[in-house]
Amino acid sequence: MSGVARYDEIADFYADGWTDVIDDPASVRLLDLLEPVVDLRVLDIACGHGRISRELARRGATVVGADLSEALIAKARAAEHDTPLGISYLHADVSRPLEAGLAPFDAVVCSFGLSDIDDLEGAIAATAGALRQGGVFACSILHPCFPGGGGVSGSWPGDGRYHTEGWWRADGELSSLRRQVGANHRTLSTYLGTFRRHGLWLDALDEPEPAPAWAATRPDAAKFPVFLVMKCVKR
Repeated sequence: MSGVARYDEIADFYADGWTDVIDDPASVRLLDLLEPVVDLRVLDIACGHGRISRELARRGATVVGADLSEALIAKARAAEHDTPLGISYLHADVSRPLEAGLAPFDAVVCSFGLSDIDDLEGAIAATAGALRQGGVFACSILHPCFPGGGGVSGSWPGDGRYHTEGWWRADGELSSLRRQVGANHRTLSTYLGTFRRHGLWLDALDEPEPAPAWAATRPDAAKFPVFLVMKCVKR
């Protein structure tokens, strides 16, 4: 299996930081863009410990979750064992095509996972390949244009440039996750161009503001667009 499972060593830290309560603005908007999901087959790529997968299943979708981190998939499977929702979890590299027989899906979702995927081209090709015609791809990411603020790392290194893409490790004291696992910075045009090359056409775009409590402790960062949520349709 290719790729780097950077989350294996911090699985406990990550899972403890994200509960099943879906109240952060970006996740709320992401799920809104997918509605209605009743009776839909949904693939959750870079699903982590299954937070979004479980919410989709509770809303009536049939869900398959996939992630490169074996430790996070183990947590997702344990949650499914404790509270069965009919979710299947795969330990898989989402930048490669799914195993035969799983596709097509009505929707693919990725919650804050694209910057963790080194091979964006492969991941979007696999996403498009998993979707039926007219199917939906919805994702949330840290806004590619977010420059950061006091104690908060932006989308690219503070001593770098927006147009310089690549993987890097954040150093902001309040960016606790990205200090540990890093992130791939890509421009907005790179994301949209990659989607379109694989037949995924932008249908909706939103820039939800961060929660008031987050903004109150990070006023410099909150002046800028922090999150980006997009919905594409496969043509």
